[in-house]
Amino acid sequence: MAPGNNGGSAPNYEPNSAEGTPKENPAYAEPPSHLGDVTVDRYSHREGNDDYTQAGNLYRLLTPEQQERLAKNIVGSLSQARQDIQMRQLCHFFRADVSYGRRVAEGLGISIDPSMLGATAQPVGNW
Repeated sequence: MAPGNNGGSAPNYEPNSAEGTPKENPAYAEPPSHLGDVTVDRYSHREGNDDYTQAGNLYRLLTPEQQERLAKNIVGSLSQARQDIQMRQLCHFFRADVSYGRRVAEGLGISIDPSMLGATAQPVGNW
């Protein structure tokens, strides 16, 4: 058992948006290991990753009824979150699929300015 309050209810993960919480410090990174003609180093899972294509493809595989149920389930939980968290999550949904983002935004009662979607964003479905 950890002594003290062990950070209480504050986030103990990174990245997060809370002030005064742990942040990665590159000064403590393990240096690369040189093994003869090979150098072994830590892999950065954040570089070059596309976190949205797979989510968007999965959403588009769903039937319209399944998409609606998914959006309603997300809205049910996300409606309990602070608005800044809702807006951050909406950005993720829009990046995966415009229809997905719009469906969730509508369920939350949040109006999205169409000019924010960019010229190439095209609505999917009856939006």
